[in-house]
Amino acid sequence: MASKSKQRITKQPMARRYVISGRVQGVGYRAFAQRAARELGVTGWTRNLDDGTVEVHANGNFGQLDAFEGRLREGPRWGEVRGVQVAEAVVSATSEFMIR
Repeated sequence: MASKSKQRITKQPMARRYVISGRVQGVGYRAFAQRAARELGVTGWTRNLDDGTVEVHANGNFGQLDAFEGRLREGPRWGEVRGVQVAEAVVSATSEFMIR
């Protein structure tokens, strides 16, 4: 029974907001995030912020978001991720992952 309860929790939709710092603008970071999201079945969006960081809002289950966060921490080949801030967020009603 405990495994069924745990399975329900990990499959439940949830959302996280990430703010990625480092050399993340002008290096294809948003396209990288979009590809990773689509491969993992994560929905949401990403955009550049005025302070040089990239913001990501991601919807998925616990396992999807953990795998996605791992990819965000790696970043694209030409980028350099120096920090990732993570916060819980409200699940958004979107069926794809978009670059804003």
